[in-house]
Amino acid sequence: MSNSPRIIDSVETLEEMLSRPTPAVVDMMKRIDGDILFLGAGGKMGPTMARMAKRATDEAGVDRKIIAASRYSNPEAEASINAHGIETIRCDLLEADQVAKLPKCPNVIYMAGMKFGATGQQPLTWAMNAWLPTVVSQHFAQSRIAAFSTGNVYGLSPLTRGGCIESDPLDPVGEYAMSCLGRERMFEYFAERQGTSIALIRLNYATEMRYGVLVDVAQRVFDGKPINLAMGTLNSIWQGDANAHSLLALDLASSPASHINVAGPEQISVRRVAEYFAAHMNKELTLEGEEADTALLSNAQRSHDLWGYPSVSLAEMLEWIANWIMVGGASLNKPTGFENRAGDF
Repeated sequence: MSNSPRIIDSVETLEEMLSRPTPAVVDMMKRIDGDILFLGAGGKMGPTMARMAKRATDEAGVDRKIIAASRYSNPEAEASINAHGIETIRCDLLEADQVAKLPKCPNVIYMAGMKFGATGQQPLTWAMNAWLPTVVSQHFAQSRIAAFSTGNVYGLSPLTRGGCIESDPLDPVGEYAMSCLGRERMFEYFAERQGTSIALIRLNYATEMRYGVLVDVAQRVFDGKPINLAMGTLNSIWQGDANAHSLLALDLASSPASHINVAGPEQISVRRVAEYFAAHMNKELTLEGEEADTALLSNAQRSHDLWGYPSVSLAEMLEWIANWIMVGGASLNKPTGFENRAGDF
């Protein structure tokens, strides 16, 4: 990333960076018509992604509304979104009558889903991840939809394979991943039945200073807790790049539905990352277990061919995260559970 600081020292600086649009996003905003509606925008990525869309629209000189719909259980998230000129709508997406009142915007970014707490709440997980796409697809039949999925739909694959590509067979592990495959199948069905243009974004994993797989490892090292190596390899991508690539997925929306992996270019060693954090933070390191020869890994070469490699390197992310944690930077306190090989979240 050009003009990247050595240290990110405030939430304001962090969120400005996460919402900074790339030239490709600005160019797309010049080409596509109509307003953009974010569904489920109150989560981890929604606020900065909606802000990026607004900034890119303004830079493109286009008159367009950016609208963010969510339950907004955290009022601060709604206030933050409003502060950047984005319209908000309070909506419980599991209430079909509320979805029916949403404006039928030409462009929809679908971010709703349930992961954490899925174990023990399987009916709610399936309703959110597999039933809600039906309601959304029917209401937005004439829209262009970019919908978030997950790399978990691939299941575990051999490290020697270099990560799963979009055409690989799907073999989800656990009910969360299976329900996410259900989400994909529902969107695929309505793309074919109605001719709705849809792109499915298989993300694996977005990271910033306050959460993400690298943050999980760093925090455990800082707290003196052991690092389990069972899921010894992972993907990670700077959330600002994930925001940009996910917005650009609107360009890929088609009928039948298209699929795109969004991930970093490396297969990252948990052992090596933990060693880096221990050295940088001057902490003792305790490792448990051995690396398996399989992991949840996505190959995002197609998205890199289309939109370029992520602008923020792994080295930058590691340094930023280490320094952020050492000075007590803010945390969302939402561990990813990346080390779970059974798919229980």
